[in-house]
Amino acid sequence: MSGRPKTKEEVMERVRELDVRFIRLQFTDILGLIKNVDIPAEQLEKALDGQVLFDGSSIEGFVRVEEADMLLRPDPQTFAVFPWQEQGEGATARLICDVCHADGTPFEGDPRGTLKRVCAEAAKLGFTMMVGPEPEFFLFLREPDGRPTTKPIDQASYFDLGPVDRGEECRRDCVLALQKMGFEIESSHHEVAPGQHEIDFKYTDAVAAADNIATFRFVVRTIAIQHGLHASFMPKPVAGVNGSGMHLHMSLFRDGENAFYDPSQPDGVSPLLKQFIAGLLLHAPAYTAICNPLINSYKRLVPGYEAPSYIAWSERNRSPLVRIPARRGRSTRIELRSPDPACNPYLALAVTLAAGLDGIKRGLTPPPAVNRNIYAMTPEEREAEGIGMLPQSLRDALVALEADPVIREALGEQVYRRFVEAKSIEWEIYRSQVHQWELDQYLSIF
Repeated sequence: MSGRPKTKEEVMERVRELDVRFIRLQFTDILGLIKNVDIPAEQLEKALDGQVLFDGSSIEGFVRVEEADMLLRPDPQTFAVFPWQEQGEGATARLICDVCHADGTPFEGDPRGTLKRVCAEAAKLGFTMMVGPEPEFFLFLREPDGRPTTKPIDQASYFDLGPVDRGEECRRDCVLALQKMGFEIESSHHEVAPGQHEIDFKYTDAVAAADNIATFRFVVRTIAIQHGLHASFMPKPVAGVNGSGMHLHMSLFRDGENAFYDPSQPDGVSPLLKQFIAGLLLHAPAYTAICNPLINSYKRLVPGYEAPSYIAWSERNRSPLVRIPARRGRSTRIELRSPDPACNPYLALAVTLAAGLDGIKRGLTPPPAVNRNIYAMTPEEREAEGIGMLPQSLRDALVALEADPVIREALGEQVYRRFVEAKSIEWEIYRSQVHQWELDQYLSIF
């Protein structure tokens, strides 16, 4: 996001210019849910000096009661004014914060801090990761009492337009709101499933990209409510149609140049890119737990609905986990197709960057590209090609995460332990339920 203030003084000046009355100090918990503390503008200087405390023991995955006091350290470059305030009320702005211990040291359980730490490791190797996300979401109708349904707003399909695409007006207002908050929107369109949409924004460095994803989800849900709709980032809210993914377009830059581009190679891609892909493939089972964190996520990662199920890469076709889009030069990149929009963006970018860097550090070579439609291959053909499957349940993914020291180290012990704890509880609750499908399938027979 360009044109943002970079210092405490610039933030204070912007607040005065824009008549900002309240500031939301935002951060995310382990699950990627935005939390915030509202402060009046008069308290902003104190906040920018890192003097705002909160009770960390009440936040999912943070600390124990006896370690409760935590500090918020706002990042001046994340200052943005919410564009939906009525004139005359005074504006409300937000600042995204890093979470620190009471003594000011970084909190090892802060997801944003986790991503910063992995980015610092990349910087030691001379790299900056750039990320362009493609988040998808559904627009559903609400009941008269406001409860969300899974009834899509329309029956349109890929690239349809109004009046068939009845979500066009809401999507347009989302784009306008995001632009006012500093986003550079590249495209927006209706997706394949009824009521499904996608808005793509320009690539940026990994931390800013994660900030953007978190902001994007908040803005889209807010605008949808204004239209009487419910925006859902649930990966597979409706059976029998495509789920929502969040493809990540990733590249490494070194000294201002794209390190994935090599014009001397026949395909225009560098050996470094292939090593990065090898790392992504090797660690895919483990980082799936982070990039696909819901039980529902695994209803999307099945054959037949354009989501990847198999661990492979390709230079052109879209059925593998990783592909290399056709553009070259500064736009040379890889596309990781498995993440979904329910993930914690900070943790998802941290673990995928760590996976790719491991491939580079170890000089790994990926298996041959698979340019056939993997979905149409027989199990025997996939086995002959050495194509494995992504985890088929959250439990399988957690087991893979536990067995992968590289991804565990990227998360850090605090994040790893609390994430697995939360997700194991979620799995056990799900596993012990009797679901409607079971009753429909078995009750009258057994």
